[in-house]
Amino acid sequence: MKWKSRNLRELAHIVCGDSEHFRYRSSSYITEFFQDCDLDYTHDGSTRWAWVASRLEEVLALPHASPSVPPDAFIRIIRATLDKGDAQEGDPDRSRALAALNAVLVREGWEAFFDEHGLGQLRHNATNTIAQMANPHRPLTPAEMERRELLTTYLDKCSEDELIEEVLLPLFRQLGFHRVTVTGHKDKALEYGKDVWMKYTLPTLHVLYFGIQAKKGKLDSAGVGRPGSSNVAEIHNQVNMMLGHEIFDSELNRRVLVDHAFIVAGGEITKQARNWIGNKLDATKRSQIMFMDRDDILNLFIVTNLPLPKSALPLPKVTATFDDDIPF
Repeated sequence: MKWKSRNLRELAHIVCGDSEHFRYRSSSYITEFFQDCDLDYTHDGSTRWAWVASRLEEVLALPHASPSVPPDAFIRIIRATLDKGDAQEGDPDRSRALAALNAVLVREGWEAFFDEHGLGQLRHNATNTIAQMANPHRPLTPAEMERRELLTTYLDKCSEDELIEEVLLPLFRQLGFHRVTVTGHKDKALEYGKDVWMKYTLPTLHVLYFGIQAKKGKLDSAGVGRPGSSNVAEIHNQVNMMLGHEIFDSELNRRVLVDHAFIVAGGEITKQARNWIGNKLDATKRSQIMFMDRDDILNLFIVTNLPLPKSALPLPKVTATFDDDIPF
């Protein structure tokens, strides 16, 4: 990511606290700030804002997944800058600090905001995606664990259509896929083994097409499907149909083949089922099939900080009140 010098200078002044509504940081506190962001930078005693601007430029040059996802270190810097513990006099909720920071970020196509937990987040305006340090294998915070439990309960009771529309579609859009399209899942019309198809644009601007075959419950290799589970042989047939039938891309006005297929289960994909379908795939198709089970869905959904489906949220507590003047 390459920022204009003017914007780097203004952001550096904000980090240093030279701007109103931000905590002033001397040389030692600037070093402490970057250490809190897991960056091994030590201020050398030179002009504070110039030194910080150079470090910000280095951070923005770090590897990152796509233009709409900044380096993780930059996300940590924005969050630390908006830490509500650094609220200044006259700005207890940090709304003025947020407005001042956004005046800089918007010129580079970004916008900062506070989520429901009061944590600073960063949104890419062009794609409307939230920049996240989306490592699904990192330890979850207590608040994230609570949200994960709510989503687990939702997956236990939701239908297959709700799994697709309320969970998978928002998740894959947030992960950078576009043109995410449901293909007649409710009426099974012209589905050809795929519930969803979508596109992903590589940094080279080449486009890959993906299909999703989703099942609500567990996938196993039992000869007779048990209640709440699906037989993997059936999924294998549907995936082959998916890879063999074309889809119409209205943006290109032509028909294209699906390059890769996701098998997504709202429950567990057993080890036996994975082994069975792996043995059925030849060397050319094995790289085309990918698996996602419940744990993958839960972890990705939570670390990308997507809002939970409305029916997954706990009901608000209602406190009964009685009027003493009303006779019983």
